[in-house]
Amino acid sequence: MKPYCLAVSFRNAILTSVLVLGSWTAVYAEEVANLAFPQSMIADGGQVYFIANANGDPGTRENKGFISKVTPEGKMIDLHFIQGGQKSVILNSPKGMALVGATLYVADLDAVRGFDKNTGETLRTISFAQFHSQSLAGLAADPQGGLYVSDADSNTIYHIGDPAHEHTVTVFVQDESLSHPRGLTIRPKNGHVVGVGWEDGKIFEIDETGTIQELFANTFFTGGFYNLDGIDFDKYGTIYVSDLTAGKVWRILANHKKEVIAEFLLSPSGIGIDRVNHVIMVPYLYVNGAEINGLERPSNDKPNKKPRSWSDYGMGWLKKDAANE
Repeated sequence: MKPYCLAVSFRNAILTSVLVLGSWTAVYAEEVANLAFPQSMIADGGQVYFIANANGDPGTRENKGFISKVTPEGKMIDLHFIQGGQKSVILNSPKGMALVGATLYVADLDAVRGFDKNTGETLRTISFAQFHSQSLAGLAADPQGGLYVSDADSNTIYHIGDPAHEHTVTVFVQDESLSHPRGLTIRPKNGHVVGVGWEDGKIFEIDETGTIQELFANTFFTGGFYNLDGIDFDKYGTIYVSDLTAGKVWRILANHKKEVIAEFLLSPSGIGIDRVNHVIMVPYLYVNGAEINGLERPSNDKPNKKPRSWSDYGMGWLKKDAANE
C-alpha cells in the first residue's frame, strides 16, 4: 500500500473522532515518501523533524542506516542528512532519538551516537560493549540533559549521565516486567521515564528511585495492545502509543481512557509528538513512508470558543424539531 493510502486511512480515522467528540479542532496530514525502513521520528522545536532509517532489515550491521531531515510540512530538506558509511559516520540500524542542546543522539544497536543537529558531523560515540548490549531501542533525554536508553533483549534501561563529557553509563533498572522495552519518553510534569513493552503490550512508568509502576497491561479483561513500539506525550499530558503489529495509534487521556485514533495502518513504528505545533509524526516501518498529522486540541484550550451546535454538522433541523415539540 502506498503512503498516500495510509495517509487517507489515518486522516479519516482522526476526522471521524473529531465528528464524534465535537469539541476538538480540525486536523491535517502531510506525507513523506522515499524513506527506507523508518524506525522513529523526532521534532526539533517545531522547526524541523528527523527520521531514523534502518535502510534494511532492522538489527542488521551494514553501516548504511541514515537520518533524514524534513520540514513540518513534510518537505524533504535532506534525505541523507546523516549517512552511515560516509564522512566517517557509523550508523547501522538507527532507532530511538533524543535532542540535548545542539546534539542529536541516536540509539544504534550497541552504541548511542551523537551528531551535530545542524551539520550532521559525528561528535561522540557512547559504547555499550561492557554490557554486551545488541538491541538498544528507545532513547529519551531528561530535564538535566542525561539520557535514558532501553535495551529490548535484556529488559534493561540504562542512564547516561552528562553525555557530552563524561557520558557515564549505568544500569537504571533491569527487570523482566519491562517486557522487552522499546520506545521511551519523559513525563513532562514529573520527569519520570515512561515506556512501552514490546512483548505483551505494556506501558510502564519509572520514578527517580527506579520503582516501576505498571500503567497499562493486557489482561483477560483489558486486552487491546499487541506489540507497542513508540510512545510520546503532547503538551496537554496526553499519551500516544503506536502498536506496530496491530496497525493502530492509541491516545490515552489523563483519566486513563484509551481511544484508537487510527487503525488499519501498516507497521506504525516509533511515533513522536511535536508539542509546539501539536502534531503527531508516524513513520511506517515496512512502507518506507511517514505522516505528519495535526492533532485535535482539547476544547478548554480555547475557553472563549463558541460551543458547537447541531447546525455545525448540518443537522440544525434537530434543534428546530425539538423547539416545536
